[in-house]
Amino acid sequence: MKQFGQWNRIKNSVILIAGTGLMAASVNCVFEPMQLVTGGVTGLGIILKETTRSIVGGEGIPIWVTNLVCNIPLFIVANYTLGKRFLKRGLISAIIFTVFLGVIPITDLPTQDRLLNTILGAVLMGLGLGLVFAVGSTTGGMDLLAVLLQRRFRHLSEAQILAVVDGGIVVVGALIFGLEHALYALVAIFVVTRVSDGIMNGLKFAKVGYVISDKAAEISRRFMKEADRGVTGIEVIGMHTGKRRTMLMCAVSRKEIVELKEIVFEIDPHAFVIITNASEAVGEGFTNYRAEYTINPKKS
Repeated sequence: MKQFGQWNRIKNSVILIAGTGLMAASVNCVFEPMQLVTGGVTGLGIILKETTRSIVGGEGIPIWVTNLVCNIPLFIVANYTLGKRFLKRGLISAIIFTVFLGVIPITDLPTQDRLLNTILGAVLMGLGLGLVFAVGSTTGGMDLLAVLLQRRFRHLSEAQILAVVDGGIVVVGALIFGLEHALYALVAIFVVTRVSDGIMNGLKFAKVGYVISDKAAEISRRFMKEADRGVTGIEVIGMHTGKRRTMLMCAVSRKEIVELKEIVFEIDPHAFVIITNASEAVGEGFTNYRAEYTINPKKS
């Protein structure tokens, strides 16, 4: 068990580094060179970098500096209001992300198509965010600010607060860089959301099969033996016939759903089968909650 926990921490650390690296690459290689303000602390950093060129000289305040300065007070407040466990889960990824922002050079992509570049940057950011969220972490920034503000404005959800804050940053970006930049930024926001959600759902995606058959016992025994999956029997009544039957319910992976249907219809060609999607399956036979959602399973 100890060895499994250590391996899980190593796996989550690799995923975390890869995710924050992809996020930083999208900012330094796409969003910053194209001046796409997609919200968040990095969007604020792009604005500050542009507006401080004449004040500090050169290229203005680097984005990694803005990210660092904004996150320090947020994590200090979070330490007192949300607890040390939350601090540990977010602080490490925030530090790694800041380091990547400072190390990865700001480079224009070789392609000249702005739309393709926008989509590429958004895909990289979405992949990175999805990986970071998949290990139960966060890079701080406006996400953390929304969590803290929600404790004060309890009538608003974290998503609503985040939408207002990020929306305000996007509007400021539109005023500074122009409407065309803002429209490309909106495209990027849409792609980032879709990709990150896809990563989250894809990593934990499962299907649920419901089988109604007069041969439920035989079907369940064979499927449990061949697929090594548990099956739950639920007593149901057909309202048209008034007949009592056992409905089988089983959570399976995508590849196992084919095996389930083959077994069902081989035993009972008249069976009724429903297959539906489950965005997440946690527990025996799938992901382990404590191992999957905490970088360090030990209590702080």
